[in-house]
Amino acid sequence: MSDLRVALVAEGPTDAIVIGAALKALLPRPFVLTQLQPELTKPKLGTGWGGVLRWCVQFGTRGHARFEDDPILPGFDLFVVHIDADVADMRYTDEGNEIAQLAQERGWPHLRNEIPCPPPSGSADAMRTCLLAWAGMQAPGPKTVLCVPSKAVEAWLTAATFDDGHALLTGLECNLNLEARLKALHRDQRIKKTSREYRTREHTIAKAWSVVRQRCTQAERFSTEVAAVGL
Repeated sequence: MSDLRVALVAEGPTDAIVIGAALKALLPRPFVLTQLQPELTKPKLGTGWGGVLRWCVQFGTRGHARFEDDPILPGFDLFVVHIDADVADMRYTDEGNEIAQLAQERGWPHLRNEIPCPPPSGSADAMRTCLLAWAGMQAPGPKTVLCVPSKAVEAWLTAATFDDGHALLTGLECNLNLEARLKALHRDQRIKKTSREYRTREHTIAKAWSVVRQRCTQAERFSTEVAAVGL
């Protein structure tokens, strides 16, 4: 049986590492991960949430109702589109006047969208709506899963790494400063946001994914939706 083919649109390389580790725990057989965004040979779209937005807009201009129908994206068994829920606290003007103008012309959901947390689902749902609007889609296709960690993918990394009682586990999915707090930990626990450091924890994330699902509601949602694809 051949390996599964997974297409990933993500904010950046460290996000891709965490999501890839989650998929190793979730998918029924080995897979080849193709990172559509950010794509190293085509850096013009940029990284971060603005890069995801521009990738979605670029897809939308081709006029397809779902990723599965796009002949430029053939043969994938699963599409995963990621954005962190903390983007709900951003503004379109953060990505430039051209994006802000496009948001107004196309009637995209408003940003900044200040939604109280808890519950984590508030800002996560808001960003799911944004992803669909940016891509010109009414709903995800049957092989598409939206991946929206709250407030950021570092919540999943933290949930996999630390034991019960660790201070960072309190209010985990509502912490807007988790990246900085991970970097500020004592040297034996410190995690810097680099691909090298995240890669060393890839196995840990995959092995502890059942714990991540218990601690993070949006990880559980992601897991359930991956399973629903029926691979």
